[in-house]
Amino acid sequence: MAIPQLTTIAIELREGIAEIRLNRPERSNAMNEAMWQELRTAFSWADATAAVRVAMLSGAGRNFCAGIDLAMLAGVGQAVAHADSARSREALRRLILDLQDCLASVERCRKPVLAAIQGACIGGAIDLVTCCDMRYAASDAQFSVREIDVGMTADVGTLQRLPRLVPDGIARELAYTGRSVDAVEAKQIGLANQVFETPAALLVGVRAIAQSIAAKSPLAIRGTKEMLNYGRDHSVSDGLNYIATWNAAMLMSADLEESMAAMRERRPPRFLD
Repeated sequence: MAIPQLTTIAIELREGIAEIRLNRPERSNAMNEAMWQELRTAFSWADATAAVRVAMLSGAGRNFCAGIDLAMLAGVGQAVAHADSARSREALRRLILDLQDCLASVERCRKPVLAAIQGACIGGAIDLVTCCDMRYAASDAQFSVREIDVGMTADVGTLQRLPRLVPDGIARELAYTGRSVDAVEAKQIGLANQVFETPAALLVGVRAIAQSIAAKSPLAIRGTKEMLNYGRDHSVSDGLNYIATWNAAMLMSADLEESMAAMRERRPPRFLD
């Protein structure tokens, strides 16, 4: 599939790695209406494109993402206005569900998604990065669940996903207070996998991790992500039953044969996309 040409997101595909970059640096990559929709377009493309083995999400400029564009937030009332208040509320519910789905497309993507975060990662950006498989931070990164400070309950994923990444009490503290978490604390609480000294070092380091994943069996990586996401939301027994069914279908693959051959021949494996 051709790389989609988007207005708020830039995409490059190199050696199996799709670099998906939020591209409104003049607005600190604040998420306007177009960006929400284009996130879904970008990750649906990454999911469907065989040549993509790993996706890397980053933000152009000094900040990763300043959250929802306040102009978009201010216009919500007008966007859902209706003479019948019940129909207006139904329209708002459908809008919220659609925004949730835009971000869930990151989680639905069968390929691992690595977030490279510098500067501000605020509000809706937390919703976004908690959909990713791993999060890496530059030393200047600042994380904040900011919705409480604008008088609203976060509604597109933070309150559901963050408590599965960090201790419950920490998630509640961040959601109730809106306080900032720096990169060091983010790593300590499990929100960030690793901290890099500079934004430039961050991109180099995350690309290296992405390259190591891209070299693995694509089929096995996709199955691993499927199992991890399923296991998060189901019991151990359910997860074991699902992986037995999955591997009954997927285990005997060309990738397994290639892995065995590569070990025998003492060479790197060469997998199909």
